[in-house]
Amino acid sequence: MKRLFLIIAISAGLLVSSVAGQRPTPAAQSAVATSGETAGVAKAEAERLRNERRLQARSLLIALASEARSFKDQALRARTMTRIADTLWTVDPEQARGLFRRAWDAAENADREGKESANFRQQVLSVIARRDRTLAEDLLQKMKDDQGEIKTDNSKRSLWSLNEAAQHRLDVAESFLRTGDVKQALQFADPVLTSVTISTLDFLVQLRVKDAAAADRRFAALLASSSGNMLSDANTVSLLSSYLFSPETYVVFNRVGTADSYWPRTPLPPADVSPELRLLFFQIAASILSRPQPSADQDQSTTGIAGKYMVLKRLMPLFDSFAPKEIAAAMHSHFETVSSQVTEELRNAQDESLRKGISPEKSLADEEQPLLNQIEHAKTSAERDDLYFRLALLALGKDDPKARGYVAKIDESEFRKRAQRYIDWGLAIGAIKSKTVETALELARNGDLTHVQRVWVMTQAAKVLAKTDRQRAQSLLEDATAEARRIDGSDLDRPRALLAIANGLQLTDPARVWDAIFDAVKAANSTEGFTGDGGAINVTVNSKSLILSKTDPVPDFDISGIFSQFANTDYYRAVQLAAGFQGEAARANATIAIARAILNRA
Repeated sequence: MKRLFLIIAISAGLLVSSVAGQRPTPAAQSAVATSGETAGVAKAEAERLRNERRLQARSLLIALASEARSFKDQALRARTMTRIADTLWTVDPEQARGLFRRAWDAAENADREGKESANFRQQVLSVIARRDRTLAEDLLQKMKDDQGEIKTDNSKRSLWSLNEAAQHRLDVAESFLRTGDVKQALQFADPVLTSVTISTLDFLVQLRVKDAAAADRRFAALLASSSGNMLSDANTVSLLSSYLFSPETYVVFNRVGTADSYWPRTPLPPADVSPELRLLFFQIAASILSRPQPSADQDQSTTGIAGKYMVLKRLMPLFDSFAPKEIAAAMHSHFETVSSQVTEELRNAQDESLRKGISPEKSLADEEQPLLNQIEHAKTSAERDDLYFRLALLALGKDDPKARGYVAKIDESEFRKRAQRYIDWGLAIGAIKSKTVETALELARNGDLTHVQRVWVMTQAAKVLAKTDRQRAQSLLEDATAEARRIDGSDLDRPRALLAIANGLQLTDPARVWDAIFDAVKAANSTEGFTGDGGAINVTVNSKSLILSKTDPVPDFDISGIFSQFANTDYYRAVQLAAGFQGEAARANATIAIARAILNRA
């Protein structure tokens, strides 16, 4: 084989030498020259068209910025100018910087009006910091000066976040961390990593994923400062423990022993830290937890005696498993003392927060049995309904279809309907994420889902099937279109659904995408308040003891993706469709998406 390859290679070399030795005819020379000239002309024309498009895109943004100054909605003005400035930065940083300042002024007004819960200054800052750190620092200092010196008031201490100016700084740092820029993230975060809150601990947890050594150094410093802080209490220790043993799981208790907690569906594993750092935690934790308990009228802690008891009950397994024996023994003695000062009802309380992130996760069967036992002794139908809903939520957490069976046992019809919709939507999301298309489509057909939820399931299933079964994917998009048309013409979900269908058609039938976008524009103009931004599906359900609200982002409901995709395909048509939006927000978002696609094009 090798000999054959060698002969072929030698033959090819001789052929090349022979051809090279021949003088090309005048006709051949002319053809080569003509071909080169044609290629050069084509390249020059492509470059001319590219520069022309960039100038047009820039003009679009300048015109939109001028229009945005007259937007009455301060939040929309802030968002629009921020996005324009961010897009313009690479071609005109000075003009972009001026627009950033205008965006900040609008964001201040929007936050002052307080019409929405979103913090617009933080949104603007996150973008500015990526482009101009000096400007971001100036604005952060301005915010701090405006806020003034905040006096420490233990009764108003937040365990979740820092004061406003500091939290803004940390949020900006987190935005850098998400993009992998650890150096910039730490430059913004370091000045505020001095207080134990869920936001600071969560930053350190996320930092540890990127740079474990940097995170551990800062955690050690936080431990040291907590040791000397007389405001540190049991909740301080609980939050500090999360960094080492239950990353992203945060549990604090109030003064009556009720938990306020957060944990992710898929938590991070415990941190693999040095023995010295772990020992330091237990030494400082024990010193804080062992502080003498003040009288009730003098107790300024966030936990009181009841909350402290619950923290100790949660953390004792950690002391037993990982702390030196003498520290664990001392904490057991202290725990017994605190136990004698709380009610028997509190001592017997079984709260999931006590073991979340501390004890191994139980199987569904193990978690179900205590609730099934309680159902047998429930005194009222309402209590049984509540327990069946809790069972359904347990099953949903493991994507187990048993959840639907538990909901079906709820007696009260309205509650059952709300619970069914919540559970079916959660199961549908799980099925799409795991690409179990048939399960997802069965829920779309027979589950208690809204029209827009069904559209989402069918369009996502079509995307999964696009490569392996194009015909079926196209059929699903036809079904999704029929479902979208069942949505009321004035409902914001109608244009969102049509945009999701357009996104699906990109993979199955690109020729039909423009018509789908046109339908979405028409639908948007028949509604009030459509922005084409922040697409999501919200579901809420409440029982006797629970109020659950779930928001799932849906990028396919947004304008930006589809308009960015087709800006380079047919620029003029994309601009024409964007101009067709009657709403200021939708038109602005579409225009910015087009300009960004052109200006960011390599």
